[in-house]
Amino acid sequence: MLAFRNESAMSKLTSPPSSDLAPRKLWLSDDDFQSEMLEGVSRTFALTIPQLPAALCRVVSNAYLLCRIVDTIEDEPALTGARKNYFYEQFLRTLNVPRNAETFSRQLCVSLSSQTPPAEHELIRNVPRVVRITRSFSEPQREALQRCVSAMAKGMGQFQLRGEKQGLQSLEDLDQYCYYVAGVVGQMLTNLFCLHSLEIAQNRKALMALAVSFGQGLQMTNILKDVWEDYQRGACWLPRKVFAEEGFDLNDLTTGRNRQGFDRGVRRLVGITHGHLKNALSYSLLIPKEETGIRNFCLWAIGLALLTLRKINKHLYYTDGSQVKISRSSVKGTILATRLAVQNDRLLKLLFSIAARGLPSAFASGSSVGISESRADMAP
Repeated sequence: MLAFRNESAMSKLTSPPSSDLAPRKLWLSDDDFQSEMLEGVSRTFALTIPQLPAALCRVVSNAYLLCRIVDTIEDEPALTGARKNYFYEQFLRTLNVPRNAETFSRQLCVSLSSQTPPAEHELIRNVPRVVRITRSFSEPQREALQRCVSAMAKGMGQFQLRGEKQGLQSLEDLDQYCYYVAGVVGQMLTNLFCLHSLEIAQNRKALMALAVSFGQGLQMTNILKDVWEDYQRGACWLPRKVFAEEGFDLNDLTTGRNRQGFDRGVRRLVGITHGHLKNALSYSLLIPKEETGIRNFCLWAIGLALLTLRKINKHLYYTDGSQVKISRSSVKGTILATRLAVQNDRLLKLLFSIAARGLPSAFASGSSVGISESRADMAP
């Protein structure tokens, strides 16, 4: 699943860089273009998406770029909530009327600050090409992509207008936020997988029941990993109620007061995230064993998230995302292990259990792991 937290380093907020006015780079093919864009905006998904069958790789790459455009708007600190909503609406209109893409691209480019990474400036300059590629897909594929992007943009818009800078109110709010930024992506991918394979489509109902939870597991991992970086740019996606129950006020996030209460709150969220990642594994095992590309795409994401979660749980006193970043050797080990076990369900379950050893219970007090079931009926 795709999880939408910025993976690039943030720089100091200044005026937009002059490179935004540079002409667009030329690529030999649309596939080369999408591959290079992915390399710039997401190290993780530049690694996992190419594991998919070629036809799926092309459409999922495009889907990620569409969602990254929406996420770029959300992450830009120089834009007010109302202004972000304006750009969400304009982008959705662009998907329906491609000739508007040039105007949208120019307007958003000049509105982005240098706190938005250069790769995302480049992506926004190339919105017309991204949209043109979207229009080349089959109608069912386009419908799946546009339905996802529409739900994401409208949902993000709701949260932006709420202006909650010191955390979300509750676990329910966190569930809702994760649904809009990652759960809808899980549903979209499930639709694309079912369009790709009649055998996968036979498990559509069971897959949809787990798809939202899969996305939420990845998203919550990123929220926990990036909590300090998000806070520095004026955002916080932690649930206030959970931390209040542990005796910690999120208003004190940077003061160091009652750090033990904060750590207990993080540990509770780690337990809930663990439960969602268990659902993600169940989702992956519903994919036919012969579809090794799709399985690897899912399993690599789960493995990397699980190792990150384990590192967070072992270093609860982290104050920077780099302190809980997994090593390159861990990434290589995850890839090797999942490749070897990709068609062996029992071995995959064993590997998950080993990697999750020491994590809090998946069904911790106040857990929202069952949220996917209540969202499943929203799937198209």
